[in-house]
Amino acid sequence: MTDVRYFWHQASVPADLEVTQVYGYLICPDTARVLVQDDAGTFNLPGGSPEPFDDGIEATLVREAFEENQVRVTASAYLGYQEVHRSGLTPYAQVRMVGLIGSFAERQPDPDGGRVYRRLMTSLAEAPQVLGWGEPAVAQAKAAAQVAEELWGVAVGTPAPTGYVD
Repeated sequence: MTDVRYFWHQASVPADLEVTQVYGYLICPDTARVLVQDDAGTFNLPGGSPEPFDDGIEATLVREAFEENQVRVTASAYLGYQEVHRSGLTPYAQVRMVGLIGSFAERQPDPDGGRVYRRLMTSLAEAPQVLGWGEPAVAQAKAAAQVAEELWGVAVGTPAPTGYVD
């Protein structure tokens, strides 16, 4: 088993740390729920690897959110990064962002692998438990809630009940 350690930082990614993934807490402004993609019982945030043609991390998030979950992201903000240490590998960064969902399109297969993800919409308070990521996810969700409330006026403390948007 590979030894993996995660360290959450609400700061800019250091120049010497490679960004390998960009994930987002994507919030529906109408329901104040966050999207957690469901891959047959394995849960994750929308996101993925930056590509050379992406014009920054915001573009990576927008592209990946649509490819994986067919949601259009209308606004986004940087939250921080998770520093990942794996045995025998150079440490790397996984960026975390928060964004607003502008619309949901019909679900389609992800071009990278052909899977069709279900779109579980839950509260930011419940997302860390659904994801199973422990304390780093709790801190990330709190940061996402703060930005969503302060920047966009989304009342994330009173979301609609958890449910799927399929």
